[in-house]
Amino acid sequence: MIKRCLILFCCFGWYGLAHAQTEWQLRIDSLQRTGEERQKMHQLFDVYMDWFYQNHPETATGAGISQYNDAWTDMRSEALQQRNKVVQLFAQAIASIDTNQFSPDDQLNYLLFKRQMEQAVQGAQYPDELMPVSNTTFIGLQHQLPEVMAMMPSRHEKDYQDALARLRGIPAYINQLIQLMDQGLQKGIMPPRIAVSDTPAQLTQLMEEAASATFLKPFQSFPETIPAATRDPWKKQAEEVFASQVKPALQQLHDYLTHTYIPKARETVGISALPEGNAWYQHNIRKYTTTDLTAEAIHQIGLKEVARIRREMDKIIKSTGFKGSFADFTEFLRTDTQFYYQTPEALLTGYRDICKRIDPELIRFFGKLPRLPYGVKAIPDYAARSATTAYYSRGSYRATRPGYFYANTYDLASRPIWEMEALTLHEAVPGHHLQIALSQELEGMPDFREASHFTAFVEGWALYAESLGEAIGLYQNPYAKFGQLTYEMWRAIRLVVDTGIHQMGWSRDQAIQYFVENSAKTEHDIAVEVDRYIAWPGQALAYKMGELKIQELRQYAEQQLGAQFDIRSFHDALLSDGALPLDILEKKMKQWVAAQR
Repeated sequence: MIKRCLILFCCFGWYGLAHAQTEWQLRIDSLQRTGEERQKMHQLFDVYMDWFYQNHPETATGAGISQYNDAWTDMRSEALQQRNKVVQLFAQAIASIDTNQFSPDDQLNYLLFKRQMEQAVQGAQYPDELMPVSNTTFIGLQHQLPEVMAMMPSRHEKDYQDALARLRGIPAYINQLIQLMDQGLQKGIMPPRIAVSDTPAQLTQLMEEAASATFLKPFQSFPETIPAATRDPWKKQAEEVFASQVKPALQQLHDYLTHTYIPKARETVGISALPEGNAWYQHNIRKYTTTDLTAEAIHQIGLKEVARIRREMDKIIKSTGFKGSFADFTEFLRTDTQFYYQTPEALLTGYRDICKRIDPELIRFFGKLPRLPYGVKAIPDYAARSATTAYYSRGSYRATRPGYFYANTYDLASRPIWEMEALTLHEAVPGHHLQIALSQELEGMPDFREASHFTAFVEGWALYAESLGEAIGLYQNPYAKFGQLTYEMWRAIRLVVDTGIHQMGWSRDQAIQYFVENSAKTEHDIAVEVDRYIAWPGQALAYKMGELKIQELRQYAEQQLGAQFDIRSFHDALLSDGALPLDILEKKMKQWVAAQR
């Protein structure tokens, strides 16, 4: 039945896709006939966002745009090709605009949009879409499906119609992704086996536990706007669709992975083993770090940072009076029961207490704070085993959805208390939640800027936020301070390990061993982290590269301004334009320093 539905869909697909490309080309071409260049550019931004949300409906839902809540992204090969062609049209259109009379703000808008379109055109030659499944929380299909359903609005009857339609669309969507994986197998483009080996078990758990916790979340409660007489029918319909359509589709994916895909997955771990792998990795480096540095240069930066942070860690060990080697001390931190909570509830309460200690101190460091609230939740059980220690899920002021700091409560013996303050600063405030929520609330900025995600800025800011802990009033004991250094070391190790795996032929065991020798993180956590770097080449480089640039800019501002330097003004200026590439951020902040003088 699933295959039949997909065949019927594809019969009408070619006409629709060709028509869609013509529609966007006509809309873009019509802008060329308008007279004023600034107006033309901002209209182009509007057309792009219309196209972007229509073609990425899950992202639209996350942004609070409800128009496409009944759909999934079309992942057929022909649809991917058509999207690439439309992106080329946007790239050509922005390049044709004359910017001579533009204000500084519009010059920035132009540069950012042009860079994003050019990068998207370049990236089209590297088919990430042929590897859509991974153990990793952030990029695995099995994580994205329930997360999208869980963020669906549930206020009006149309919301429930959309949620039901989206449930019914899951089987066709899964079939499309299976076809992409088949193409990948034929072309020799497949993930490392270690990066997908746990996915069938995750799917099994998802099928067992998802009904109430994830896929059917919109149908678990109803607002007063939904008549009481219709609530049970809505819920029963959703349960029937999940049981008769979604679960069989998940089972089909499970069986395909188990019997076809994973047995043929490659044993190598580096992207360099794939066709054009070295060029692919360099593209990822440019995309994630927003620099033109080579893998070798970043590897050397990582080695220097590891050595510097190690010296700081040795000082902390000495201050505790501990007698023994670095390895002895890290073993003590990994195994002593005083450093671990005994229940998941206690761990979550610990994180919430840290958040409440941070919140009232933020006014000393920021002149502008976001209106959007945030909360702390446990990572769902089906994902926890292969998930990282924590992550942030962005909220939406437009959709009245708070942000959430998700903490991993699986295997409590690998979740030490001494890392919790640094992790909270990173994932919640003043890290991801503060920066991302503020970027959504900026006024007068084109919508494409809100949707932009320059990883080096976003993750670099969150890592920089960890360094504010002492000034905020955290890290009051040496173990918590060692935890902060451990987290900084973790990001420095990424520079060495990621480039080692994907450029220099390191094995998984070699990467894990380097991590163990230079970090106090638990071995389970280290293995999960290394597998994430294997599955997501280059992304982990962004954190330390972004943080180093922000620290450099702060030092520059302090040196240039002396007694005039104000930390609140510096942070407000840094965050005032949302996420930016690092070179543009540097130029902006040096102009800000000059203006302060």
